[in-house]
This record gives sequence, structure tokens and C-alpha cells, in this order.
Amino acid sequence: MKVFINKRIPETGITMLKEAGLEITIPENDDLSREKWLQYCKNTDAILNVGANAFDHEFFDQCPNVKAIALFSVGFDHVDIKEANKRNIPIGNTPDVLSRATSDVAFLLMQSVSRRASFYFQKVKAGNWGNFDPLYELGQELYGKTLGVFGLGRIGFEMAEKCKKAFGMNIIYHNRNHNDEAEKELDAKYVSFDELIEQSDVLSIHANFKPEQSNLFNASVFERMKKNAIFVNTARGGFHDQKDLYQALVSGQIWGAGLDVTNPEPIEDNDPILQLSNVCVLPHIGSATIEARNGMARLAAENIIAFSKGEKMPHIANPEVY
Repeated sequence: MKVFINKRIPETGITMLKEAGLEITIPENDDLSREKWLQYCKNTDAILNVGANAFDHEFFDQCPNVKAIALFSVGFDHVDIKEANKRNIPIGNTPDVLSRATSDVAFLLMQSVSRRASFYFQKVKAGNWGNFDPLYELGQELYGKTLGVFGLGRIGFEMAEKCKKAFGMNIIYHNRNHNDEAEKELDAKYVSFDELIEQSDVLSIHANFKPEQSNLFNASVFERMKKNAIFVNTARGGFHDQKDLYQALVSGQIWGAGLDVTNPEPIEDNDPILQLSNVCVLPHIGSATIEARNGMARLAAENIIAFSKGEKMPHIANPEVY
């Protein structure tokens, strides 16, 4: 079976695929245009895809030979699942192995914003240590405050647990369903969306993104948040309206923002949000650890290998195809 991998992945995944006897193609130059990417896809049986290439109606029409897709990500919002189901194509993903790493970044962003660490680091790099000023660009402490989690799955649970143990934060959350584990172990409280945005001192997004949630966090939401609130997004940039977020920050409607994802992504280098002292932006590095990326490579390879044997993918976004 022919497998196309569009970018380099950790060797552990490559080794697994080779030992399974699969024929692997990895382009030497992995900065592919969509046209060139499609050419590779047309001539393969299965794809192990890294990045946000769109698997839409056009793709499936142009690549009828593709029988399976394994994503090097937990998110699958760039895949038209209905179209994949219609064509009986399983879509694998990589859940759980990046939960700790991604929650670490959310925790890092929360602290960086609360103490304006990114702003002060830039001042030091510029040689502007400054004189002691008791009132200049002060941060805020997090002890005993309320963390609101939008989407309390595995990553959200890891973030909540860190906040509970480190700062004694109170945990509230909004989910499609109640999270019994979080309620039992973290004393988390299920609240409505309105209560979440109105009661959170830190609001952290960890939900799977759906098109109907585009710009869910916009001006009308930011207006109702606390003045001291820190907005953290490590899920998908599409959740927030970035222009509205900027206005909320400069007007003092909310206190700060930490972003590992932006809207658009990548962020434009002249985006005014980058100039604010109460903002920290990272380039989507939630899973960027050796351990997480090795785990993702292993799960993606397991999905491809299982499919090659006629078995169900063990980590699958659309189990209904089986």
C-alpha cells in the first residue's frame, strides 16, 4: 500500500510504517503548493497529513484513489467529515498524547499575561531595563481566582488541574455534557455559557472547533467579561474575532490575552495586537515537545497500519464509517 506523508515526522512513526512493509513517499521539499500536494495525493492509497491542508469536496473529487487519511493532529476541522463518510474514508487523528503539552502552553500563556512577561522580556532585549517605578505596568496574581474552561475535555481537564493545584483556583466550565471526573476530582462546576463569560477571571478555550462557532468570542462577549479577565486560546483561532479582541484589550474591557492560535493564522506581522503589553502570542506550539510529537507520530502510524491490515483505525474521528 502506498502512503504519502507531506512533511517530515519523528522517526518513530516512519520506522513503524516501514516495518509494516508500507511504501512511503515523503517529498524532499515539503513546502508544497496545493497543486503539487494534490499531485502526490492522486497517486497514493493513504495519506498521513501534517498541517491544515483542506480535505474538502474538491479534494475528494480530484483524489478518488485515496482510501484513508491519518491526521498528524487531534483537530479535524479542516476535513469535510460528511464528505469522507459519504465516500467511506476513515479519518484518523491523534488524541490524548498532546493533552499535557497543550495544557502546559495554556498554563504558560496565562502566567505570562498575568505578569506581562513577554512585554518585559522585549524591554530587556532592547536594553531598556528601566528604573524602579512602583506603578508601572503591573501584573496580577492568580491565587484563588476563577478559571473558566470552554470545552472541558482531556486538555481542558489538564489545564484545570494545574490551575487548581498551583493557584487554588476555582473551576467552572461549559461543555456539551457534564464532566463527572472534573466535578469529582477538581470540584468543577458546570455553568451556562453566559455564566462562564461573566464569572471567569481566566477564560481558557479547549473545545473542538466547528464552523458555526466562528467568531464566537466577539465584541458582545468581551463586553460582558470581567475587567480583570485574561482570555486564553490554545484551540483554534477561529473561535475569536481578533479585531474585537484587540478593541476589548485597548479599551480595558478585559485585562489581557494569551494566544497560541490566531485569526488569521499565521498572524500578520503588523497586527496591532502584537504591540500590547498585556498580550502574549505564540506560533501554535501547543504540541511542540519531543514527547508529544513522538506520540503523535506513533498514533498516526498506528492508524495507517491498522487500515492497511483491514482493521479499524484505533484513533478515529469518524467511527461511523465502520
